[in-house]
Amino acid sequence: SDGSIRLHQMTSEYPLMQWNDSTNGLPIIALQWALTRPAVFFVLDASSNIYIWDLLENDLLPVAKQAVPSENVATMAVLGEPEKTNGLLGIALAKEAGQIDIQYVKKKWALP
Repeated sequence: SDGSIRLHQMTSEYPLMQWNDSTNGLPIIALQWALTRPAVFFVLDASSNIYIWDLLENDLLPVAKQAVPSENVATMAVLGEPEKTNGLLGIALAKEAGQIDIQYVKKKWALP
């Protein structure tokens, strides 16, 4: 992967939007949509950086980037309860050494 992200709809083979070099050329390890806010998604790159995209706030660039220090992150999963209105949203990070960290997301990216 070259760090490109493409947003597709089910009825077309062509992307609705495409972001080239979204991770400065680093491979994308995982991409997950937020469960509580439909316009937000998270990207994990090969250097353990997490990018937060909020398409309602900015559809050209990520709204935040967070480096995960120390160990490499192997994958991530988004946690949340979309049926509840408390806006609780988290990211579970599985590190290569076997540890799992859970980080909570700011309310502005979690509330619908």
